[in-house]
Amino acid sequence: MKKQFLLATAVAGLLALSAQGVLAQNLAIVNGKAVPKTRLDALAQQVAKSGRPVTPEMEGQMREEVIAREVFMQEAEKQGLSASDDFKAQMELARQTLLIRELFADYQKKNPVSDTELKAEYDKFAKANGGKEYKARHILVEKEADATAIIASLKKGGKFEDIAKKQSKDPGSGAKGGDLDWANPSSYVPEFTEALLKLSKGQTTETPVKSQFGYHVIRVDDIRAAQLPSFDEVKPQIAQQMQQQKLAAFQEELRKKAKVE
Repeated sequence: MKKQFLLATAVAGLLALSAQGVLAQNLAIVNGKAVPKTRLDALAQQVAKSGRPVTPEMEGQMREEVIAREVFMQEAEKQGLSASDDFKAQMELARQTLLIRELFADYQKKNPVSDTELKAEYDKFAKANGGKEYKARHILVEKEADATAIIASLKKGGKFEDIAKKQSKDPGSGAKGGDLDWANPSSYVPEFTEALLKLSKGQTTETPVKSQFGYHVIRVDDIRAAQLPSFDEVKPQIAQQMQQQKLAAFQEELRKKAKVE
């Protein structure tokens, strides 16, 4: 009798240890089915990747979310929804999306943009945007005759800012008296740039400047050496842009290699 009691106690102990091991590996047991803890880990990784800290409170919420999903999935399976053609089509699309995402992530991981490439791109940017910056104003109208009349009015003492507010068709600068703020001449359309570069500080165009937008009357308020951001300031933006360019080139290369019939 004593031996049977000891055996029963040992078996009970082993079962308890076994149950503890199962619970340690799994998040919960829902309707007799184990929910692996790896699901919670995967969800936590997604949250962390989004930049949000995984707090104990959030971990508890995620645990409830994983369990709720299991409950809902079991009911969907029970109703046979996983066998529907619509579900299978959506699963295939989801599989494609995830696989393509992994392909692109793997490519970017294996082909990072080097500091040398980033610096070369910055130097190219600095060369294109260096030199001088102009603080200019303009009045944009549809007809050449209107621009000519405005120039005549300015010569008689008319105030540029007031005329711009009343007559300019440029909604962005018109309300600000024609102010275009500081900008590199190359940021404008060619006709505007050409006229701008001929002006000195305080000068206004003597004749209307025609562009695809209409006719401009331009005045230069000030000129200064270009104020460019430092390499470190724009490095993250350049890196992101170059990564996108590399990925786009990779995608295009794959499309060109593919034999499509």
